[in-house]
Amino acid sequence: MRFKNKVVLVTGAARDIGKAIAIKFAAEGARVIINYLQSEEAARQTEQEAKAAGGEVAIFKADLTRSAQVEKLKKFSSNTYGKKLDILINNTGGIVGRKKLTEQDEAFYDSVMDLNLKSVFLVTSAFVPLMTIGGAIVNISSLAARDGGGGGSSLYAASKGAISTYTRSLAKELGPSGIRVNAVCPGLIDTTFHDLFTPDDMREKIALDTPLRREGTSADVANLVAFLASEDASFITGANYDINGGLGFS
Repeated sequence: MRFKNKVVLVTGAARDIGKAIAIKFAAEGARVIINYLQSEEAARQTEQEAKAAGGEVAIFKADLTRSAQVEKLKKFSSNTYGKKLDILINNTGGIVGRKKLTEQDEAFYDSVMDLNLKSVFLVTSAFVPLMTIGGAIVNISSLAARDGGGGGSSLYAASKGAISTYTRSLAKELGPSGIRVNAVCPGLIDTTFHDLFTPDDMREKIALDTPLRREGTSADVANLVAFLASEDASFITGANYDINGGLGFS
């Protein structure tokens, strides 16, 4: 029960990694806010499972690339659990599509960068004023931030690289206020992301090239996120933790 009565916001928590994170915190006593945008049915399922795990849970729909909707999320959080936030998990993101440079245009650039980077900026800017000494932020970056990603993911990789750097910068800025900021960099994780955008044969090859010979799970990532958000990691900030089964080292 490391997070008993802690208020935790998990963005993009309807499914996969975000879902596993929300359930993990709920199971350890947190009061969790589940943000989602499109997958209401999945978000409701996550809410049910998180409540069954033992936590207090509330859900809220918001497009985190729009500042007005982020402010609505902040108001909902304050009205639900009070004007405080102990832990922020910036999980919202995605590849949008695999496109080579010659296939990309300005609209595609904006969609990828807004989803992955702007959302983190807007949510963090809005919620940090509610955080105090002992607060923790964990951002979801990617192995792509380190190795440039797979084919057609240059903008996704660039946006995740920006998140990794933003994590380091915020750690310096917020450290004196007692707020820690870290990131996790997942490799190949068994998620809808790869179901949609990574061919099966490519996934099989990557898994075979991974020293642990398997894809990771959302629960694997959730366990690491919970550690970084907990007092067990009280002297860790500005770090980008790899979680890829040994596929890439840093």
